[in-house]
Amino acid sequence: MPADTRALETPLHTAAAAATATPPRVQPPAVAAAAITAAARRLRRLAPGLALTAALAFVSIRLGETDWLRSSGIGALTVAIVLGMLVGNTVYPRLGVLPGAGVACARSTLLRLGIVLYGMRLTFQDIGAVGWTGAAIDAAVLCSTFGLACFVGCRVFGLDRKTAMLIGAGSSICGAAAVMAAEPVVRARAEQVMVAVATVVVFGTLGMFLYPVLYRLLGQYPALALSPTAYGVFAGSTIHEVAQVVVAGRAVGEQAANTAVIAKMVRVMMLAPFLVVLSAWLSRSAARGGAAAADADAGEQPGGIVIPWFALGFVMVAGFNSIVVLPPAVVAQVIDIDTGLLTMAMAGLGLTTHVSAIRKAGIKPLALAAVLFAWLVCGGFAINAGIAALLH
Repeated sequence: MPADTRALETPLHTAAAAATATPPRVQPPAVAAAAITAAARRLRRLAPGLALTAALAFVSIRLGETDWLRSSGIGALTVAIVLGMLVGNTVYPRLGVLPGAGVACARSTLLRLGIVLYGMRLTFQDIGAVGWTGAAIDAAVLCSTFGLACFVGCRVFGLDRKTAMLIGAGSSICGAAAVMAAEPVVRARAEQVMVAVATVVVFGTLGMFLYPVLYRLLGQYPALALSPTAYGVFAGSTIHEVAQVVVAGRAVGEQAANTAVIAKMVRVMMLAPFLVVLSAWLSRSAARGGAAAADADAGEQPGGIVIPWFALGFVMVAGFNSIVVLPPAVVAQVIDIDTGLLTMAMAGLGLTTHVSAIRKAGIKPLALAAVLFAWLVCGGFAINAGIAALLH
């Protein structure tokens, strides 16, 4: 072959080889180093806010363990909200944007993780302990209370739909924890969540002292008297917070307290299907244009069903706890971690809530919560008596 021909072929072969050559691969150590660097950068950004909410959570848990607060049924979550608001309306604004990312993480990510681990407090066997009668009572109280909240809150008091739903969720299921769990589903603002939490704490505390008095008062009339077991189901199906149920049950007796806690836990277990149904209903309402006016100020667009993964995780953890028998020490440790996560979330909520926003909400949210409380006491008693008579 002539030399000039070989000279022409060589560049052509070189160009073809370059075109087909495999691009250089990024070595795994380089990828790992980049990931570690990004994680460290994110951790530095979250650390100040997480440290602040953790400190408030630590103080809240310690205060919640004092005899006076425990006997009053005031738990760490309520204390964390109060402390968070005190700091949030005094010192926190002076810190600037530094803790903002971590506080937002506590309010969202840690909250969802806390709801998932909340399933470790429950087992599916709890349903069997109160029977289908107790489960039916819990379901009827939940549906009627939430429906009443949406109707009275929006139609009678003229509240925005999100606030009415949050107050209804807290009153019908499990107080502040239910409000926090419903917040990402309804896409509420911090002040709306805070108003709802405040109302359920006020009337839940009132119910904690009122129910033992009602038990003794009804005992004077044979037609209305309740057995300790029936009282436990009544208290567990209508009082807001778990801690408040414990106090109201123990004021009557050990049997009443045990039944009340189980009935309450079954009611808490309904949180997951409630959130899924609520998400589907909101999506359908938005698709039909019913929520366009209500959400215009928030700039929201109708979308598909938002499946709250943390609610499904809650059910999965409860199922795991029902099937796998873990050592009591392990369960207690997980519950302590869960309490810490939820307390941090409540502290984050308090930090981002301004007192002026609560004052702006006015008396209407409190009036709605009062109506729901009256329904829980009177209507809840009628539901308990009616379903018990029907299924026995």
